Amino acid sequence: MRRQYNKGLCAVGASMPPVSGRDQGSTALLILLMYVCHPIRIRNPVKYFSYLANMFSRLFGRRNKEDSKYDDLPAPATANWGALGADMHSHFLPGIDDGAKNIDDSLLLLRTMADMGYKTIITTPHVMIDYYPNTTQTIQTALLAAQNVLKENNIDIQLRAAAEYYIDDYFTQLIEKEPLLTIHKNEVLVEFSMLYEPPMLGQALFSMQTNGYKPIIAHPERYMFFHRDLSKYSELKDRGCLLQLNMLSIAGYYGQNIKNVAEQLLAKGLYDYCGSDAHHEKHLAVLRAMACSKDYHRITGYPFLNSRLCL
Repeated sequence: MRRQYNKGLCAVGASMPPVSGRDQGSTALLILLMYVCHPIRIRNPVKYFSYLANMFSRLFGRRNKEDSKYDDLPAPATANWGALGADMHSHFLPGIDDGAKNIDDSLLLLRTMADMGYKTIITTPHVMIDYYPNTTQTIQTALLAAQNVLKENNIDIQLRAAAEYYIDDYFTQLIEKEPLLTIHKNEVLVEFSMLYEPPMLGQALFSMQTNGYKPIIAHPERYMFFHRDLSKYSELKDRGCLLQLNMLSIAGYYGQNIKNVAEQLLAKGLYDYCGSDAHHEKHLAVLRAMACSKDYHRITGYPFLNSRLCL
Protein backbone atom coordinates (compact mmCIF):
# COMPACT_ATOMS: atom_id res chain seq x y z
CA MET A 1 0.00 0.00 0.00
CA ARG A 2 2.81 2.39 0.93
CA ARG A 3 4.65 1.64 -2.32
CA GLN A 4 1.47 2.24 -4.34
CA TYR A 5 0.93 5.60 -2.63
CA ASN A 6 4.55 6.66 -3.23
CA LYS A 7 4.19 5.91 -6.94
CA GLY A 8 0.98 7.97 -7.05
CA LEU A 9 2.68 10.81 -5.23
CA CYS A 10 5.51 10.86 -7.77
CA ALA A 11 2.97 10.97 -10.59
CA VAL A 12 1.17 13.88 -8.96
CA GLY A 13 4.42 15.77 -8.40
CA ALA A 14 5.47 15.28 -12.00
CA SER A 15 2.16 16.47 -13.41
CA MET A 16 1.56 19.46 -11.16
CA PRO A 17 1.76 22.82 -12.90
CA PRO A 18 5.23 24.40 -12.61
CA VAL A 19 5.76 27.09 -10.01
CA SER A 20 8.06 30.04 -9.76
CA GLY A 21 11.10 30.14 -7.51
CA ARG A 22 9.32 31.95 -4.72
CA ASP A 23 6.66 29.21 -4.62
CA GLN A 24 9.00 26.24 -4.52
CA GLY A 25 9.48 26.30 -0.76
CA SER A 26 5.78 26.24 0.01
CA THR A 27 5.18 23.57 -2.64
CA ALA A 28 7.97 21.40 -1.18
CA LEU A 29 6.42 21.75 2.28
CA LEU A 30 3.08 20.69 0.86
CA ILE A 31 4.56 17.59 -0.78
CA LEU A 32 6.30 16.69 2.50
CA LEU A 33 3.04 16.99 4.43
CA MET A 34 1.32 14.80 1.85
CA TYR A 35 3.99 12.14 2.31
CA VAL A 36 3.94 12.23 6.14
CA CYS A 37 0.20 12.34 6.58
CA HIS A 38 -0.49 9.59 4.02
CA PRO A 39 -3.86 11.08 3.00
CA ILE A 40 -6.78 9.09 1.68
CA ARG A 41 -7.50 8.70 -2.02
CA ILE A 42 -8.69 11.91 -3.72
CA ARG A 43 -10.80 11.76 -6.88
CA ASN A 44 -8.85 14.45 -8.77
CA PRO A 45 -5.47 14.69 -6.99
CA VAL A 46 -3.72 16.86 -9.59
CA LYS A 47 -6.37 19.56 -9.43
CA TYR A 48 -6.65 19.28 -5.64
CA PHE A 49 -2.94 19.48 -4.91
CA SER A 50 -2.49 22.32 -7.41
CA TYR A 51 -5.13 24.21 -5.47
CA LEU A 52 -3.33 23.51 -2.20
CA ALA A 53 0.00 24.60 -3.67
CA ASN A 54 -1.52 27.91 -4.72
CA MET A 55 -3.02 28.35 -1.25
CA PHE A 56 0.36 27.75 0.43
CA SER A 57 1.97 30.17 -2.00
CA ARG A 58 -0.52 32.89 -1.14
CA LEU A 59 0.00 32.33 2.59
CA PHE A 60 3.80 32.07 2.67
CA GLY A 61 5.14 33.31 -0.67
CA ARG A 62 7.33 36.40 -0.79
CA ARG A 63 6.27 39.35 -2.89
CA ASN A 64 8.54 40.32 -5.74
CA LYS A 65 9.92 43.77 -6.52
CA GLU A 66 7.43 44.26 -9.34
CA ASP A 67 4.63 44.09 -6.75
CA SER A 68 6.21 46.29 -4.11
CA LYS A 69 7.17 49.25 -6.27
CA TYR A 70 3.48 50.18 -6.57
CA ASP A 71 2.77 50.07 -2.82
CA ASP A 72 2.98 53.82 -2.33
CA LEU A 73 0.67 54.65 -5.24
CA PRO A 74 -2.98 55.20 -4.30
CA ALA A 75 -5.63 53.06 -5.95
CA PRO A 76 -7.82 55.08 -8.34
CA ALA A 77 -11.17 56.19 -6.96
CA THR A 78 -13.09 55.37 -10.15
CA ALA A 79 -12.85 52.57 -12.71
CA ASN A 80 -11.32 54.16 -15.78
CA TRP A 81 -8.99 52.58 -18.32
CA GLY A 82 -8.91 55.66 -20.52
CA ALA A 83 -5.12 55.83 -20.22
CA LEU A 84 -4.88 52.73 -22.42
CA GLY A 85 -7.08 54.27 -25.08
CA ALA A 86 -7.88 51.04 -26.90
CA ASP A 87 -8.71 47.42 -26.17
CA MET A 88 -7.53 45.04 -28.88
CA HIS A 89 -8.77 41.61 -27.76
CA SER A 90 -12.39 40.90 -26.93
CA HIS A 91 -15.46 38.95 -28.01
CA PHE A 92 -18.26 41.49 -28.31
CA LEU A 93 -19.88 40.72 -31.66
CA PRO A 94 -23.33 39.14 -31.35
CA GLY A 95 -23.82 35.41 -31.72
CA ILE A 96 -20.73 34.32 -33.64
CA ASP A 97 -18.47 32.85 -30.94
CA ASP A 98 -18.38 32.24 -27.18
CA GLY A 99 -18.67 35.94 -26.34
CA ALA A 100 -21.78 38.10 -26.70
CA LYS A 101 -24.77 35.83 -27.28
CA ASN A 102 -26.94 38.44 -28.97
CA ILE A 103 -27.13 42.14 -29.83
CA ASP A 104 -28.37 43.02 -26.33
CA ASP A 105 -25.25 41.41 -24.86
CA SER A 106 -23.10 43.36 -27.32
CA LEU A 107 -24.75 46.62 -26.30
CA LEU A 108 -24.29 45.92 -22.58
CA LEU A 109 -20.63 44.92 -22.91
CA LEU A 110 -19.69 47.80 -25.20
CA ARG A 111 -21.52 50.35 -23.03
CA THR A 112 -19.56 49.07 -20.02
CA MET A 113 -16.28 49.42 -21.90
CA ALA A 114 -17.19 52.99 -22.86
CA ASP A 115 -18.09 53.74 -19.23
CA MET A 116 -14.63 52.51 -18.21
CA GLY A 117 -13.01 55.10 -20.48
CA TYR A 118 -12.12 53.09 -23.57
CA LYS A 119 -12.26 55.12 -26.78
CA THR A 120 -11.52 52.37 -29.31
CA ILE A 121 -12.42 48.69 -29.34
CA ILE A 122 -10.94 46.24 -31.82
CA THR A 123 -13.01 43.16 -31.11
CA THR A 124 -11.62 39.79 -32.14
CA PRO A 125 -14.07 36.90 -32.64
CA HIS A 126 -12.62 33.42 -32.79
CA VAL A 127 -11.79 31.85 -36.13
CA MET A 128 -11.63 28.17 -35.17
CA ILE A 129 -12.88 25.85 -37.86
CA ASP A 130 -14.22 23.09 -35.60
CA TYR A 131 -16.18 25.41 -33.30
CA TYR A 132 -16.44 28.94 -34.69
CA PRO A 133 -15.96 28.76 -38.48
CA ASN A 134 -16.11 32.52 -38.92
CA THR A 135 -15.17 34.24 -42.12
CA THR A 136 -14.49 37.85 -43.00
CA GLN A 137 -18.13 38.06 -44.15
CA THR A 138 -19.69 36.72 -40.92
CA ILE A 139 -17.48 39.03 -38.87
CA GLN A 140 -18.24 42.12 -40.94
CA THR A 141 -21.98 41.42 -40.82
CA ALA A 142 -21.94 41.10 -37.03
CA LEU A 143 -19.72 44.19 -36.77
CA LEU A 144 -22.21 46.28 -38.73
CA ALA A 145 -25.04 45.18 -36.42
CA ALA A 146 -23.00 46.16 -33.34
CA GLN A 147 -21.98 49.50 -34.84
CA ASN A 148 -25.61 50.29 -35.62
CA VAL A 149 -26.76 49.56 -32.07
CA LEU A 150 -24.00 51.80 -30.70
CA LYS A 151 -25.15 54.61 -32.95
CA GLU A 152 -28.82 54.11 -32.00
CA ASN A 153 -27.91 54.37 -28.31
CA ASN A 154 -25.50 57.30 -28.68
CA ILE A 155 -22.54 55.39 -27.23
CA ASP A 156 -19.35 57.25 -28.06
CA ILE A 157 -16.86 54.50 -28.78
CA GLN A 158 -15.06 53.50 -31.98
CA LEU A 159 -15.70 49.84 -32.82
CA ARG A 160 -13.67 47.88 -35.35
CA ALA A 161 -13.14 44.15 -35.84
CA ALA A 162 -10.25 41.82 -36.55
CA ALA A 163 -10.09 38.17 -35.45
CA GLU A 164 -8.39 35.77 -33.09
CA TYR A 165 -7.14 33.00 -35.35
CA TYR A 166 -6.56 29.55 -33.92
CA ILE A 167 -3.37 27.98 -35.26
CA ASP A 168 -4.12 24.59 -36.76
CA ASP A 169 -3.95 22.92 -40.17
CA TYR A 170 -6.92 24.95 -41.41
CA PHE A 171 -5.23 28.22 -40.48
CA THR A 172 -2.01 27.31 -42.28
CA GLN A 173 -4.10 26.84 -45.43
CA LEU A 174 -6.10 30.02 -44.82
CA ILE A 175 -2.93 32.13 -44.76
CA GLU A 176 -2.29 31.20 -48.38
CA LYS A 177 -5.90 31.56 -49.57
CA GLU A 178 -7.20 34.95 -48.47
CA PRO A 179 -6.28 38.15 -46.60
CA LEU A 180 -6.34 37.91 -42.82
CA LEU A 181 -8.08 40.46 -40.61
CA THR A 182 -5.50 42.62 -38.87
CA ILE A 183 -5.29 44.46 -35.55
CA HIS A 184 -2.99 47.19 -36.87
CA LYS A 185 -1.47 47.36 -40.34
CA ASN A 186 -0.07 43.84 -40.87
CA GLU A 187 -0.41 42.60 -37.25
CA VAL A 188 -2.59 39.50 -36.77
CA LEU A 189 -3.78 38.06 -33.45
CA VAL A 190 -3.29 34.30 -33.10
CA GLU A 191 -3.76 31.69 -30.38
CA PHE A 192 -3.19 27.95 -30.04
CA SER A 193 -3.74 25.11 -27.62
CA MET A 194 -2.99 25.99 -24.01
CA LEU A 195 -2.10 22.40 -23.11
CA TYR A 196 0.40 21.36 -25.78
CA GLU A 197 2.51 22.99 -28.45
CA PRO A 198 0.94 22.40 -31.86
CA PRO A 199 3.33 20.66 -34.26
CA MET A 200 2.68 23.23 -36.96
CA LEU A 201 3.33 26.28 -34.73
CA GLY A 202 6.75 27.15 -36.11
CA GLN A 203 5.67 26.63 -39.70
CA ALA A 204 2.49 28.68 -39.21
CA LEU A 205 4.38 31.64 -37.75
CA PHE A 206 6.95 31.43 -40.55
CA SER A 207 4.20 31.26 -43.18
CA MET A 208 2.51 34.33 -41.68
CA GLN A 209 5.73 36.28 -41.90
CA THR A 210 6.56 35.20 -45.43
CA ASN A 211 3.08 36.38 -46.43
CA GLY A 212 3.72 39.79 -44.91
CA TYR A 213 2.05 39.41 -41.52
CA LYS A 214 3.40 40.05 -38.03
CA PRO A 215 2.00 37.59 -35.45
CA ILE A 216 0.60 38.85 -32.15
CA ILE A 217 0.58 35.91 -29.72
CA ALA A 218 -2.57 36.16 -27.61
CA HIS A 219 -2.23 35.62 -23.84
CA PRO A 220 1.18 33.88 -23.96
CA GLU A 221 1.20 33.55 -20.17
CA ARG A 222 -1.65 31.02 -20.43
CA TYR A 223 0.26 28.43 -22.49
CA MET A 224 1.20 25.98 -19.79
CA PHE A 225 3.83 24.13 -21.82
CA PHE A 226 5.94 27.31 -21.99
CA HIS A 227 6.05 27.61 -18.19
CA ARG A 228 8.81 25.02 -17.90
CA ASP A 229 11.18 27.22 -19.89
CA LEU A 230 10.48 30.95 -19.89
CA SER A 231 13.20 31.49 -22.49
CA LYS A 232 10.61 30.29 -25.03
CA TYR A 233 8.97 33.70 -24.74
CA SER A 234 12.18 35.47 -25.66
CA GLU A 235 12.54 33.10 -28.59
CA LEU A 236 9.10 34.16 -29.85
CA LYS A 237 10.17 37.80 -29.61
CA ASP A 238 13.42 37.03 -31.42
CA ARG A 239 11.37 35.48 -34.21
CA GLY A 240 9.53 38.77 -34.68
CA CYS A 241 6.33 37.98 -32.77
CA LEU A 242 4.51 40.48 -30.57
CA LEU A 243 3.08 39.35 -27.22
CA GLN A 244 -0.31 40.37 -25.81
CA LEU A 245 -1.04 40.27 -22.08
CA ASN A 246 -4.49 39.29 -20.88
CA MET A 247 -5.19 41.90 -18.22
CA LEU A 248 -7.19 39.41 -16.16
CA SER A 249 -4.04 37.30 -15.79
CA ILE A 250 -2.52 40.03 -13.60
CA ALA A 251 -5.62 39.89 -11.40
CA GLY A 252 -5.11 36.15 -10.87
CA TYR A 253 -8.34 35.30 -12.70
CA TYR A 254 -6.84 32.24 -14.40
CA GLY A 255 -4.87 31.04 -11.37
CA GLN A 256 -1.72 31.87 -9.45
CA ASN A 257 0.75 30.15 -11.79
CA ILE A 258 -0.46 32.13 -14.79
CA LYS A 259 -0.39 35.32 -12.72
CA ASN A 260 3.22 34.60 -11.74
CA VAL A 261 4.30 34.07 -15.34
CA ALA A 262 2.47 37.23 -16.47
CA GLU A 263 4.26 39.22 -13.78
CA GLN A 264 7.64 37.86 -14.90
CA LEU A 265 6.99 38.67 -18.55
CA LEU A 266 5.82 42.14 -17.56
CA ALA A 267 8.93 42.71 -15.44
CA LYS A 268 11.15 41.63 -18.36
CA GLY A 269 9.39 44.01 -20.74
CA LEU A 270 8.36 41.26 -23.15
CA TYR A 271 4.77 42.36 -23.71
CA ASP A 272 3.71 44.67 -26.55
CA TYR A 273 -0.07 44.90 -26.19
CA CYS A 274 -2.60 44.25 -23.46
CA GLY A 275 -6.18 43.18 -23.97
CA SER A 276 -9.22 42.40 -21.88
CA ASP A 277 -10.14 39.17 -23.72
CA ALA A 278 -13.58 39.92 -22.30
CA HIS A 279 -16.39 37.53 -23.20
CA HIS A 280 -19.10 38.44 -20.68
CA GLU A 281 -20.08 40.61 -17.72
CA LYS A 282 -18.02 38.64 -15.20
CA HIS A 283 -14.84 39.49 -17.07
CA LEU A 284 -15.75 43.17 -17.13
CA ALA A 285 -16.54 43.11 -13.40
CA VAL A 286 -12.97 41.92 -12.74
CA LEU A 287 -11.63 44.54 -15.13
CA ARG A 288 -13.58 47.23 -13.30
CA ALA A 289 -12.25 46.05 -9.94
CA MET A 290 -8.69 46.08 -11.32
CA ALA A 291 -9.12 49.72 -12.36
CA CYS A 292 -9.80 50.59 -8.71
CA SER A 293 -6.82 48.63 -7.37
CA LYS A 294 -3.05 48.91 -7.49
CA ASP A 295 -3.08 46.63 -10.52
CA TYR A 296 -4.15 49.77 -12.37
CA HIS A 297 -0.67 51.29 -11.99
CA ARG A 298 1.03 48.08 -13.08
CA ILE A 299 -0.91 48.16 -16.35
CA THR A 300 -0.95 51.89 -17.12
CA GLY A 301 2.70 52.29 -16.07
CA TYR A 302 3.87 49.88 -18.78
CA PRO A 303 4.57 51.14 -22.34
CA PHE A 304 1.92 49.11 -24.14
CA LEU A 305 1.25 49.96 -27.78
CA ASN A 306 -2.54 50.14 -27.38
CA SER A 307 -2.78 53.90 -27.76
CA ARG A 308 -1.55 53.75 -31.36
CA LEU A 309 -4.73 51.84 -32.24
CA CYS A 310 -6.92 54.85 -31.54
CA LEU A 311 -8.06 56.75 -34.62
